[in-house]
Amino acid sequence: MRPQADPEPPPTHDDLRGLATRVVTAGIGAPVQGEPFLRGPVFAAPYHAAGDVEDTPHLYGRMSNPGFERYEQALAALDGGRSVVFASGMAAATGVLQTLLGPGDLLVAPNDGYPGVLQYAREHLATRGVGVRTVPTTDEAIRRAAKGAALVWIETPANPGLQVIELGATIAACQEAGAKVVVDNTLATPLRQRPLDLGADLVVSSDSKHLTGHSDLILGHVSGLDTDLVEQLRRWRTLAGAVPGPFEIWLAHRSLGTLDVRLRRQEAVAVAVHGALSARDDLEDVRYPGFSSVVGFDVGSMARAKRLLAALELVAEATSFGGLHSTAERRDRFGDGQVGPGYIRFSAGLETPADVVADLERALDAIS
Repeated sequence: MRPQADPEPPPTHDDLRGLATRVVTAGIGAPVQGEPFLRGPVFAAPYHAAGDVEDTPHLYGRMSNPGFERYEQALAALDGGRSVVFASGMAAATGVLQTLLGPGDLLVAPNDGYPGVLQYAREHLATRGVGVRTVPTTDEAIRRAAKGAALVWIETPANPGLQVIELGATIAACQEAGAKVVVDNTLATPLRQRPLDLGADLVVSSDSKHLTGHSDLILGHVSGLDTDLVEQLRRWRTLAGAVPGPFEIWLAHRSLGTLDVRLRRQEAVAVAVHGALSARDDLEDVRYPGFSSVVGFDVGSMARAKRLLAALELVAEATSFGGLHSTAERRDRFGDGQVGPGYIRFSAGLETPADVVADLERALDAIS
């Protein structure tokens, strides 16, 4: 079954706390008299570290930081595995691709998902002897392409087209074919979909989006159940230097606590927008996966899309999604051909739903 936005799923047998509670408490640690709930950032390159390397929990800032560890504990509690935080979502993605693929391996990747993954595969992995097979985000296409692959990369809901697949069954089919499976869970978040519970080997997220939710951070992470695999990724992060700053990590952990309430409000706005747009007869295509903050719709042409965006007053024209403010963009302006020239990707913010709907309706009426 596909995940639904509401109600919150019941806690699993091995964690009696609901996901909303885990969002607020994860990685905080036991109370310490006179200390804040979330301890502040630790700014350090070297630490006091006399003697052998094993004698200290922290040696050098590129290797570890107390803030990294607390945030990773929080992410692990949500994803249901072990987590490694990276400087960006693309740093997380490329860390996985570099770690798991070598000459002679075959990668299956979506041709309608986040374009950075495909660009990296074609411009860097392919030149190092890794085969790249691209497929649309459908269950049949992914399962058929998995034969002979070392790694299958899945993004569902896909960005920007919002395709949703039967994830558990497709993961199982890919693994039966001999491939490892990585799921980009950025749009769904662990509150709406937990790929590790469905059998995925790794889950990747751009934490710049919903998880931190204020449009002011660039972060990413990877989670998995295989301890050795997760530690390989941690070693890659240290070697590549793909570490975030201590203050950014603290901001991310602070912001994570409101994920549940932010996402519920964004979904309320998205549902209202989807309902209003679906009722119009001047739109060719309106898409919403039933959860998360993103709605897609096609106004038919590049010219109409540009006029619509110029006519909006409350909704800002900007890229990305998952932030406090409702935004929209003509997604094909990047030239990757994943959607039509009139396709708009709308990201719901935290405004009053009726106000957002009114702004979109007024702008659409103005270009009719």
